Amino acid sequence: MSPPSASLSFFRSRHLEFATVAVCLVLLTVIFPLLNARGLLSDYTITLWGEYLCYALLALSVDLLWGYTGLLSLGQALFFSLGGYMFGMYLMLQIGMLGSYAKAGQNPAGLPDFMVFLGHTFLPPFWRPFQSFGFAVAMVFLLPGFLALVFGFLAFRSRIKGVYFSILTQALTYGAALMFFRNDFTMGGNNGFTDFKFILGHSLVDKGVGSATMRGLFIASALVLLLVSLGCYWLNGTKFGLVRQAIRDGENRVLFSGYATAHYKLFVFVVAAMIAGVGGALFVPQAGIINPDQMTPAKSIEAVVWVAVGGRGTLIGPIIGAISINALRSWATQAYPDSWLIILGIIFLVVVLFLPGGIVSLPAKIMAWRSRRQPPAPPLEAAKPVPDRP
Repeated sequence: MSPPSASLSFFRSRHLEFATVAVCLVLLTVIFPLLNARGLLSDYTITLWGEYLCYALLALSVDLLWGYTGLLSLGQALFFSLGGYMFGMYLMLQIGMLGSYAKAGQNPAGLPDFMVFLGHTFLPPFWRPFQSFGFAVAMVFLLPGFLALVFGFLAFRSRIKGVYFSILTQALTYGAALMFFRNDFTMGGNNGFTDFKFILGHSLVDKGVGSATMRGLFIASALVLLLVSLGCYWLNGTKFGLVRQAIRDGENRVLFSGYATAHYKLFVFVVAAMIAGVGGALFVPQAGIINPDQMTPAKSIEAVVWVAVGGRGTLIGPIIGAISINALRSWATQAYPDSWLIILGIIFLVVVLFLPGGIVSLPAKIMAWRSRRQPPAPPLEAAKPVPDRP
């Protein structure tokens, strides 16, 4: 695909682009909860759109690396899932005596059901701090950020880049998924975490109260996406942001100019991991489940497709791509359940071949096409010389 900075985009000004994102998110934050509270929008719909906003956070983390820094990471779904697991551990410990085994009198300690199934009689030590909401939120940032820091330090110090960096991040994701699939890892195995009941004492399942909680989670997702967009908007306008784009366009030139490109890439990699982790943490209570399927390399590749379809190297493109592709998937998996991957592949091929700048470049292309279709303006008639009077 062509460099994002060179693509024709309707949003030529980053100020206009951020203003568009902010207005749309503020409208969503106001309109959707209001319609849901009045019964004009179902709980399922507002929950589904809340998931779309969480996926938009994942797409922004991919774009921060790929679109602005030139690092194609195929491991962002891992950080997304780690954030989800960290918050999911807190949610699982809120179930208490409402689990299936506890109701049957087989779980007096109030452990998560999957632990009782595996024969545990007490809570593992590393689970105990997650009874605290604050600790769980801190780990949503710290664990993805720490893993990205260690992996990125080793990779960038070795000057691994290009397709080799993509392969390494994919291998990291695949290895982590295999570990989480193991039932003896005390993280739910194949099934992961599900059947959440409460968050901060508020019910997620009771009718009425659960709807209000879901509205609150939707608003929180929209506000976090707005704050992350604001942070990306600010970062892109700084000297740091300009150096990142220079690294994307020609890293060797930046090195010859005296900049330590590894430090820039490491910082962005850690920040992108934290953004993905926050998206995963907000996703879990709204989706009602988190399992190792969410961290497989295929999920990271999907996120790359969202960014490519929306328009990489832009602020609004990843958000448009994540929401539109996932909304299309929600419809297609019901109408054509066996053809979704074919549909997604066709969309990606069409964008790559005919719309390399993504959806955001479409208005500019239409305007350019219309200007070519308009007939040229007739030439101005030359003024006749006035004869000299005798």
